[in-house]
Amino acid sequence: MIYKLNKDDPGFPEMLREINMPPSQIYCNGNVELLKSPCVAIVGSRRCTQYGVTVAKSIGKRLAENGVTIVSGMARGIDTAAHKGALEADGNTIAVFGCGLDLCYPSENRGLKREIEKNGLIISEYSVGMEAKPFTFPERNRIISGISESVIIVEAANRSGSLITAELAADQSRNVYAVPGNITSAASFGSNKLIREGVTPLILIDDVLTDMGITPGCEENIMLRLGEDERSIYNVVKKSSEVTFEEICAATGLSPAAVSGVVTVLEMKGIVVSSMGKVFIDKIVY
Repeated sequence: MIYKLNKDDPGFPEMLREINMPPSQIYCNGNVELLKSPCVAIVGSRRCTQYGVTVAKSIGKRLAENGVTIVSGMARGIDTAAHKGALEADGNTIAVFGCGLDLCYPSENRGLKREIEKNGLIISEYSVGMEAKPFTFPERNRIISGISESVIIVEAANRSGSLITAELAADQSRNVYAVPGNITSAASFGSNKLIREGVTPLILIDDVLTDMGITPGCEENIMLRLGEDERSIYNVVKKSSEVTFEEICAATGLSPAAVSGVVTVLEMKGIVVSSMGKVFIDKIVY
């Protein structure tokens, strides 16, 4: 059921009310109480790499496991991965639309839309029937950052819309993080540039929680939380103490891009470290 919150209604998010040019209303479908929860936005390129997908999903999952609501725009690529990470953790997520809530953009995310409507929340400042336009996406980005305490840019090309979100977040005095990416990848040019310009590099996922005043959940039995590829790569590294990326590919059968993405996630979880083309154990887990 779609219902409307006007800017002066008690349930309208206070943080959103205080931004520059707040929406006069937002339309909602789902659990509107999530607007009162601690929120972090995860955004990035539609044309992302497997590395970006792996990282976005892992960040979304880890933050959701610790009670943080994941906010994104349900676009292809990084946005979709972030929402799915939160849902896989049985956590909360909010999708901010650049069209009316009766529509779905992109159309292939209809199943994800239904799942978020059932287990999370979708919102938009646009009324029913309003189709997505080129100008609606930059406009909705101010809402993504406006309802969030922090914004994480996972992958962004040089002229990515995610850079607009990062700029809006900075103007709104939100914490802004960027995930370091491969310097030879066009998909990471914008996010790496943000780091050069002073945005905080996200090295450990739990740093976001700590900065929010949230004590990360206990890491006991962490092996049970690792995905299949994460466990496979961790076991290869643990067995040999140090291995090259090529050796990991040979032992696991995974592609170099997949290995790179999973190793990055394991680094962000503080389990392994990589240096000079080799991967080392940083934490023994059980």
